[in-house]
Amino acid sequence: MYPDSSVRRVLIFRTGSLGDTVIALPCFHQIARAFPKAERVLLTQIPVHSKFTAAMAVLANTGLVHGDMRYPGGTRNLGELLGTILAIRRFRPDVLVHLLPRLTLKEARRDRMFFRLAGVRRFVGSPADVVLRHRLDPATGLRESHASLLARSIAEIGDANVADLANWDLHLTAAEMDKAAEVLAPLDGMPLLVCGPGTKMQAKDWGVDNWRALLGRLNARHPAHGLVTIGTGEERELCDSAARGWVGSKVNLAGKLSPRESAAVIGRGRVFIGPDSGPMHLAASVGVPCACVFAARNYPGVWYPAGDRNQIVFHRTDCMGCFLETCVAMQKKCILSVTVDEMELAVESALDPLKAGNAALLPIVH
Repeated sequence: MYPDSSVRRVLIFRTGSLGDTVIALPCFHQIARAFPKAERVLLTQIPVHSKFTAAMAVLANTGLVHGDMRYPGGTRNLGELLGTILAIRRFRPDVLVHLLPRLTLKEARRDRMFFRLAGVRRFVGSPADVVLRHRLDPATGLRESHASLLARSIAEIGDANVADLANWDLHLTAAEMDKAAEVLAPLDGMPLLVCGPGTKMQAKDWGVDNWRALLGRLNARHPAHGLVTIGTGEERELCDSAARGWVGSKVNLAGKLSPRESAAVIGRGRVFIGPDSGPMHLAASVGVPCACVFAARNYPGVWYPAGDRNQIVFHRTDCMGCFLETCVAMQKKCILSVTVDEMELAVESALDPLKAGNAALLPIVH
């Protein structure tokens, strides 16, 4: 049945910011393979603040989608809802691929009703009769990655194969690669460590003092390396402050690059260092190992970066799985209990697992 060249228009429903878009890349690749002749348009929400990256900032120039259709996220305004329905009707999709697994059957059925009102008759993904859950691996205690769950949700159109790095390909352009070379020129071909200490969520913030101490130690260990810090324009001061402990060559590129240019820069590094974030997933998409600190707001494994060379520091706490974006009552005890020593080991293990004595490449999970 697939590839299906008879389909002319495909609407792909996926919301979220940078990381949410990147972890869906294998599915976008599979949708393109399944419907190679179709015009593929992304239905996504309008960004609500400056730290929210529009999906097309990631997907532009990939050929995986040909454009987007945006709506006000979370709206209950009947006029706005009707406007979205009419826009979908004008597009007249032959297929809707639903890449937003719902937590309850009520939500899934509500979505199905909305899209039927918009004229959709053929659905792929997010079944209306079952709720998909992240499977638990009892051997490791890790949950199925969200990328894998998304791939499982559209398995009827083929295998998105999240283990294959080719399915994470951003198809970076020559211009994007040239931009990376240009901004890294001051480091004159040095081996690079790339750090993105910023995050949109207070609950995921490890603290600037920790980042400064870690980067100071890494500078002492790797004086011949250059440091690159990345992030949004709002994170530029944070990057400067975090890198104060690095006395060697460094450049702060926060706010100076598009997400795709950031990926091209990260791809020139030996390791990406940071919290659970969109840049972390960009690093995984270009095959760079990650050394990352995770809060316990979600279950271990769900949002880990793709690949088998990553080093994750995650502390299990009694409040694990709280899903809080801001943690006040517990004072972020999960992520703030992670030590600089642990993160230093994680970075060394990602750089050279044999030298660090961690050849098995197992996540550092407590």
